[in-house]
Amino acid sequence: MPPALQGCSPFLRRNPGSLPPVRVQSPHGACTVSMGMVWKEKPPENQTRSCSMAWVIPPPCSPPTVPTCPLEEASLNGSGIQLRRATGPTTWMSMMRIRTLAASLTWAPVRTNSALTCCPGGLREEVASFLSFYCKSPAPLKPENVVVLNGCASLFSALATVLCEVGEAFLIPAPYYGAITQHVYLYGNVRLVCVYLDSEVTGLETHPFQLTVDKLEMALQGAISEGVKVKGLILINPQNPLGDIYSPGELREYLEFAKRHALHVMVDEVYMLSVFEESVGYRSVLSLEGLPDPQKTHVMWATSKDFGMSGLRFGTLYTENQDVATAVASLCRYHGLSGFVQYQMAQLLRDRDWINQVYLPENHARLKAAHTYVSEELRALGVPFLSHGAGFFIWVDLRKFLPEATFEEERLLWRRFLENKVLLSFGKAFECKEPGWFRLVFSDKAHRLRLGMQRIRQVLEGKSQVAEDPPSCQTQEPRGPHR
Repeated sequence: MPPALQGCSPFLRRNPGSLPPVRVQSPHGACTVSMGMVWKEKPPENQTRSCSMAWVIPPPCSPPTVPTCPLEEASLNGSGIQLRRATGPTTWMSMMRIRTLAASLTWAPVRTNSALTCCPGGLREEVASFLSFYCKSPAPLKPENVVVLNGCASLFSALATVLCEVGEAFLIPAPYYGAITQHVYLYGNVRLVCVYLDSEVTGLETHPFQLTVDKLEMALQGAISEGVKVKGLILINPQNPLGDIYSPGELREYLEFAKRHALHVMVDEVYMLSVFEESVGYRSVLSLEGLPDPQKTHVMWATSKDFGMSGLRFGTLYTENQDVATAVASLCRYHGLSGFVQYQMAQLLRDRDWINQVYLPENHARLKAAHTYVSEELRALGVPFLSHGAGFFIWVDLRKFLPEATFEEERLLWRRFLENKVLLSFGKAFECKEPGWFRLVFSDKAHRLRLGMQRIRQVLEGKSQVAEDPPSCQTQEPRGPHR
């Protein structure tokens, strides 16, 4: 057996030339790339480095290698394979010739129970530095307290599994982002106990759907009376779907409540950089001086919303509890990031000048313009709504367009929107206890917003007439697009 094939898969050892070669074209001429070849260890010094040399695949499970050739990189696009001039040392990231800079990837131990994970040097340092700056923490955050998984969904699942036994529960203010129900139930069979909020305003110092410590206490005692053991509290700040932003004083009150009852607090700050109204004054929980119980306060953030990168799946947890960090990180076996994504994230997070001077100002300006347009259209329609200058959505009150105040009528109105090719999310999906509230996402281009608002106007004008003269059979499933 050729020495270069030792350590390769049995398939490649038996059939080194069995995979079909790929013909590629470069400025230096055509060449053939065989998927079954391996790196030539050292080309002759007088041999020109060009794409006429063999392209190769490193043995499985081998550490990153800095090859000596070729000077070209292959990349796949919609029209086939093309070549471009390489910018530095490269290493194969997959059989499809996806590459990244080998010099930027290092092998380093990550918190796992049984293995080492390929992790770019400095990724956790970049995350800690990034969060220290944008969360305005009073002291620099520590890289060893950072855990990275593939998204906040994975973090919710991991935390539920780590913190709870089967059948235990978390408190969560409702309405809330409904997918969290699945996240915490998936592995650990953990349930959510809703802290129900309502739209009633009881005084000058109150606002609709306001979370208070009294409501938290009531929900906790109700769960205890039913024999449910509550292990933690989930807070979303800025809140989804309400768009609420908790003040530092409110955050401290909620954290003190949790400390009194020995509860963990999971704070989801995934919309942290999507606060587009400067007057709002958003504060991260990590900006507070002296957390009431740092060992039970766990903060999550991801790039999915603030950077519009849901598909890349990058989420990070910051916790000072080393036992929790180690346990959550042990699940990276199932929720880890590829080296390619880790490298991209490290590059993004360290590019502070571009984020501050280009991306965030433009993103906030576009969000504000879209929000202003939709708000004006809703006012013209006489539709009440709640919005606090953060996130991608407006919490819209369509109760007056329901013939009856029931969730069945809410669903029928949602269906009517859907048949008119506009998608809103109804309140029941967020465990809102009052039928008739909808979440309207406004983070889109102007021409789509205009079309969407036209369709909403058509539906509501039609539904207003229905409300005045309801049909004899209101609960039937709509059958036609104009019904």
